[in-house]
Amino acid sequence: MMSLLKSIHSGKEYSLDEVRFTADDGELLDVVHDFEQVKQQYKISKEYFAKKRSQINGQPSGGVWHFKELVMPEINDDYIISKQEGNTRLYRSKKISSWLGLSAERFYLKHEGENPTGSFKDRGMTVAITIAKYLKQQAVTCASTGNTSASLAAYASEAELPGIVLIPKGSVAVGKISQALAYGTKTLVVNGDFDDCMRMIQEAQEKLSAYPLNSINPFRLEGQKTIIWEILLQLGWKVPDWFIFPGGNLGNTSAFGKALFEAYQLELIDRMPRFAVIQAEGASPFYKAYKNNFLELKKEKAETIATAIKIGAPVNYPKAVRALKWTNGIVEAVSDEEILEAKAIVDSAGIGAEPASCATVAGLKKLIGKGEIKSKDTVVGILTGNILKDPQCIVDYHFNKTTPLANAPHSIEASIDELKRFL
Repeated sequence: MMSLLKSIHSGKEYSLDEVRFTADDGELLDVVHDFEQVKQQYKISKEYFAKKRSQINGQPSGGVWHFKELVMPEINDDYIISKQEGNTRLYRSKKISSWLGLSAERFYLKHEGENPTGSFKDRGMTVAITIAKYLKQQAVTCASTGNTSASLAAYASEAELPGIVLIPKGSVAVGKISQALAYGTKTLVVNGDFDDCMRMIQEAQEKLSAYPLNSINPFRLEGQKTIIWEILLQLGWKVPDWFIFPGGNLGNTSAFGKALFEAYQLELIDRMPRFAVIQAEGASPFYKAYKNNFLELKKEKAETIATAIKIGAPVNYPKAVRALKWTNGIVEAVSDEEILEAKAIVDSAGIGAEPASCATVAGLKKLIGKGEIKSKDTVVGILTGNILKDPQCIVDYHFNKTTPLANAPHSIEASIDELKRFL
């Protein structure tokens, strides 16, 4: 076979046909491909992906499955559950660039909120649900602060698989939980936090044979890798100086590092860019570990307005540390106030994103201020979720007249003279 599962430190190998998410000793697993065989069979090159016009189930694939040869080369197309995820825009914005102090020609925002259910999770979900179908699993499940539950519900419905999601009480925005309910999955509200939900999911896999689709599932990360490859394809395979993005459970940090490491192995790029991972101050175990040279990860009780990254015990920590080392990366933490101000700027530029996404821009502002990122650097920031994922956050911010960029509505009489005052 061209692909297998491999533990990230000991190197122990397992078949893709095994239903497992960690090695026997508890180590995290990678999906590993025989790239020599892949290159030989498909003649992989920059030009190959630039010219490729592929279809999945009779529709143009684009996005994740445009890179099928590097994601799941041996899976038959008949198994693939896809909603044409990916193909998201790469934005430039003079308004945001000016606020940051960067050249508009050197700053891009990749908006993963443009995926079918409104977040990057769809990229991982298409691969993980495909594998669930391939392995003939009877039900799928996840722990979620919102976006994963929405994505699982939509893809489980498409695959005609029962889905169960566990969400922490009081920690999920209405725009997200409403999706899980609408798409028909069983939604269980747990009297605990995300980390409690994650512990239950891992126990459910062991004791109840429910197939988990959180990012501990290595197939999820295979789909999320394609965010980086798609950016490189959009940039004509020119490598930026920095990729900057939020960090919560650290699935993207892990997936993005793997994507670049593999791209370098495949000679699709000739150098490794740097990572900047941004956490919310109230949910920053990775940042604190980074400041302590990754000597240990101390779990914490997470608290932040950015619910998508409100995680105090990230399961992908070992893979994320590896990704930081591959990319000479850095980690920063920003306050909720900084996140909300950056969100107001992103939103007012007509792009818009949920709070966790805007940690990217808040962190970039902070790192430029510290001199870590220079004005001449080429930077790609990643927005992970749609603006409508957390509408209450927007309303609360703009109705609060003390916030610096508030844009509250005005009450007027039904009179043309009243309207004239505002025009």
